Amino acid sequence: MSAEPSGAAAAPSSRLERLRSALEAALPGRIAALASHAGELTCEVHPAQLLAVARALRDGEGLKFEMCMDVCGVDYLEHGRAEWKTEHATLSGFSRGVAAGMRSGAVAEPGRRFAVVYHLLSISLNQRLRVRVFCEDDGLPAVDSVSGTWACADWFEREAFDLFGILFKGHPDLRRLLTDYGFIGHPFRKDFPLSGNVEVRYDPEKGRVVYQPVSIEPRTLVPKVIRHDNRYDPQLTNAPVQPPPGNASAAKTNG
Repeated sequence: MSAEPSGAAAAPSSRLERLRSALEAALPGRIAALASHAGELTCEVHPAQLLAVARALRDGEGLKFEMCMDVCGVDYLEHGRAEWKTEHATLSGFSRGVAAGMRSGAVAEPGRRFAVVYHLLSISLNQRLRVRVFCEDDGLPAVDSVSGTWACADWFEREAFDLFGILFKGHPDLRRLLTDYGFIGHPFRKDFPLSGNVEVRYDPEKGRVVYQPVSIEPRTLVPKVIRHDNRYDPQLTNAPVQPPPGNASAAKTNG
């Protein structure tokens, strides 16, 4: 029985490690970052490399991601700005939850506000992958369309365009999908007003639905404040139940 060479690398011991090794072998220098979240790998790709990486992920040995399960947009505006406020009332409305350890007042770097995330599935190899691509221009976010690689991405990209305003270059029919005709703005952007810009109502004089400016007055949403409740104090809940004073005096009189 021959011993293993001392310089031999140990074989991958888990599915994620095997997938990580396959990605690094198939895409050398094309992956900007590779991390593990919730039992799945997430790789970040530069926008210029997206189409080449997509084809490699679909056809590469040890990858075989034949299906694109979802394409979604992300708006990182004010991401990491503050922790949740639950102990004190505030006039600034709901704060944003961020990962512990992030500094207060953090602002996304230019070219890191909008991102597109692709959720891929390999049926033949039973593995999943998450791919994230940041849009380089925050003012006019755009990435290449992967509908030529995964046909099912067609409507997913239309949804991301409608809700986030992200353009997909080369898309065969990039139109709004969920909002109404003539809708102004993109409702999933973090700077879109909660009440919207316009409202609709039926006009009996015109006999049709009409658009008009929003009549809802803007207000600050104040979160629920969690305070200590004396009713649930252990010293009170564990104390024996005492009869009311009136019942005690009545019992002595009857006795």
